[in-house]
Amino acid sequence: MNAVTAPVGSYAVDTDTGRVGLVMGYEGPYVQLRPPGGGREWDCELEAVRAATSAERIKAMNAYSNARSRGEVV
Repeated sequence: MNAVTAPVGSYAVDTDTGRVGLVMGYEGPYVQLRPPGGGREWDCELEAVRAATSAERIKAMNAYSNARSRGEVV
């Protein structure tokens, strides 16, 4: 699955930064991604997005849960 076929609500990887995000929508040449657990969206170029594997999605959600338990995020 590439950015063009990544449906809204699926998880994707910003290959420029390695960050995993939830696909929130498309705006021009960008995919809008939001971190697992919420937070500020960021724009990523279409060519720099690929579908997240199950392991990447789980790792990102686990990292968010751990940060929340440490009080680093709300």
